[in-house]
Amino acid sequence: MLLKILVTGKNRKVASDISEHLETDRGYVTIKCDPNKTALFDTLISELPKVVIICLGDETSATVQAYNVMRSALRQGNITTIVVTNNEDEKMFINHTELERVFFLSRPVSLFALYEKLTEIEKTIENARDNNLAAFREYVNEDAGKSGRKQILVVDDDTEQLVHIKEQLEEFYDVTCVKSGEAAFKYLVRKIPDIILLDYLMPTMDGPEVLRNIHDTAGWEDIPVVFLTGMAEKNKVLKTLAELKPQGYIVKPAKKSELVAKIIDILG
Repeated sequence: MLLKILVTGKNRKVASDISEHLETDRGYVTIKCDPNKTALFDTLISELPKVVIICLGDETSATVQAYNVMRSALRQGNITTIVVTNNEDEKMFINHTELERVFFLSRPVSLFALYEKLTEIEKTIENARDNNLAAFREYVNEDAGKSGRKQILVVDDDTEQLVHIKEQLEEFYDVTCVKSGEAAFKYLVRKIPDIILLDYLMPTMDGPEVLRNIHDTAGWEDIPVVFLTGMAEKNKVLKTLAELKPQGYIVKPAKKSELVAKIIDILG
């Protein structure tokens, strides 16, 4: 199989060299991404790589903490993270990261060691797939995932808004972010959140259309929905409130206190 690999990091030369070797030597699909929160978050949820390679270079606490936005995606997607670094940046990374599990690879990079690790990842994925195909044995744990925290689904086509809201709420709630109504429906088939924060203005399918679909679908109709809106759409939102009867609206960009207060007001 051919892995899809996300390559990022401040050390652009190392990142570029690694990407070129991965593509030329092994035929891997590589996606390059700037090492900022918005780009990382957006790329992870859109590309779904199996491996992330972070190439560190002259890091600070702020630049290391930017990678923390990947934490929930890495946990949920069974993604292997490899950090290419020197001793100084490795210490900075360890002191400031919230990522739960990474593999460090020292510079200068040993391609042999890197390829050996990627081959191991490929075999693990293939074995898991073969085992699943050989015999399905389903067990449903009714208590799994019941952390006691409320589940919030945020739907917004603006990555910066998703990152902003997730950072504001994840101290208190389990937050899942998607970028379209279609992605929201796929999520709802699998799991019913306690509340949905829904962007009013989105391409393809806007907030009111998404809400109509939610109201018309058995099992979804009682999910509380709050619109996220800019000041420019406020009058339109007020008309929609009367028609579709969501649980209210929040003007973006919202303060943490406003978001939490609205959620508490609805959920208790």
